[in-house]
Amino acid sequence: MTIHDSLIESIAHRFQIRGMNVMVKLRLKRCGRKQRAIYQIVAIDVRSRREGRDLRKVGLYDPINNQTYLNVPAILYFIEKGAQPTETVYDILKKAEVINLFN
Repeated sequence: MTIHDSLIESIAHRFQIRGMNVMVKLRLKRCGRKQRAIYQIVAIDVRSRREGRDLRKVGLYDPINNQTYLNVPAILYFIEKGAQPTETVYDILKKAEVINLFN
């Protein structure tokens, strides 16, 4: 087991809150300044607000420079565990061909 695997497994306990499963989504979290938005792709509880506490940051999307940085093993881990990407995140993952790795 690598250090990366142990870090991902250490977050897995956050999926359990008081014995019930938490629904997790992969969605965008807005960062940056006015008129210069950058979005973090995060795994987050569906009940949390957009800038709420996330489980894990799994990528970065810069629409102005059209750049995307993805932590593919972490993304695949969360998708394996049942996390659902939002439409925008799904399009980003599809463009980066991450969805093809999972299927």
